[in-house]
Amino acid sequence: MQVLKTNKTQETATIDFLPLEGTDYVEFYVGNAKQAAHFYKTAFGFKSLAYAGPETGVKEKTSYVIRQNKLTFVLTTALKPDNVIAEHVHKHGDGVKFLALRVNDAKDAWLQTTQRGGKSFMEPKIFTDGQGEVIMSGIHTYGETVHLFIERKNYKGVFMPGFVEWKSNYNPTETGLQYVDHCVGNVGWNQMNKWVSFYEDVMGFRNILSFDDKDISTEYSALMSKVMSSGNGYVKFPINEPAEGKKKSQVEEYLDFYNGEGVQHVAIATKNIIETVTELQNRGVEFLKVPGSYYDTVLDRVGHIDEDLKPLKELGILIDKDDEGYLLQIFTKPLQDRPTLFFEIIQRKGAKSFGKGNFKALFEALEREQALRGNL
Repeated sequence: MQVLKTNKTQETATIDFLPLEGTDYVEFYVGNAKQAAHFYKTAFGFKSLAYAGPETGVKEKTSYVIRQNKLTFVLTTALKPDNVIAEHVHKHGDGVKFLALRVNDAKDAWLQTTQRGGKSFMEPKIFTDGQGEVIMSGIHTYGETVHLFIERKNYKGVFMPGFVEWKSNYNPTETGLQYVDHCVGNVGWNQMNKWVSFYEDVMGFRNILSFDDKDISTEYSALMSKVMSSGNGYVKFPINEPAEGKKKSQVEEYLDFYNGEGVQHVAIATKNIIETVTELQNRGVEFLKVPGSYYDTVLDRVGHIDEDLKPLKELGILIDKDDEGYLLQIFTKPLQDRPTLFFEIIQRKGAKSFGKGNFKALFEALEREQALRGNL
């Protein structure tokens, strides 16, 4: 491992000073990485990719890397109680620690963001093995979440130096998950605009959509949200904060159980949501359900769609449209016992939006789950 020496350079005006190539991987800190990897393989159709742990010279943690198409997850757990990983899991439960972003130049990405006020997590470092090199750097964002910048154009190995190929005879068939569409963060009261400014000023993102408590509210609760997009549109981070309501909102429940700000859900793209959700349900994945009456008028609002409405209704898949097309989406129940992290499965048929027309039905479904937990 080599630390790259960096010298501050004069900023130059560019259209996109942080050109992101997409999400490289999402890393979760979990209580038991081996069991978590088995769960995601079994339930979601990931395949074994790479491993790091005591057998590879890593003494304080183990990491299992799993992949499906362009979607890569890293599941990491502590081997002893007295380290930051164990503390993170104790405080937050299983959750997202790193949102790793692919870049062409990890040194420049670190320079550009830290010069603009980003708090450094990792100065640029080179990791090497016989397959080449990966350069990594990183900055902090909301809560204890970190953005890593990953430069791997000179690496031909299975994942990155320090990992070995994880060979397993157990690799279930995939479920059609393709890549990360967006990741949503929950932040505290009156913190949304602070983090909007962070993404604008530090990372050069744009606020492409905003929703207030009139857009996202039910009889009992409300929240506000702004969608941040990288300059090239490859990476999108909606940010939610609570809003005043009669009862506790889903964001408040998350903040209570996660003990702070963090990633609320990862939205994963599919090319055929009916096939994907059918397979996920067959494997035991549980989804939020909206009342059947939702489908009585949905086509009046959305217009023509290519799909038959009947399987969408049977599966509980929601439909929305914007000026460029429509989308199909559905949300899992929380993936761990704490009501925190969940997944969204989304298929875009031209639409660039995030399902505003579904917010009321979705959040009423979330409130029904909250009520069952006694947290509404």
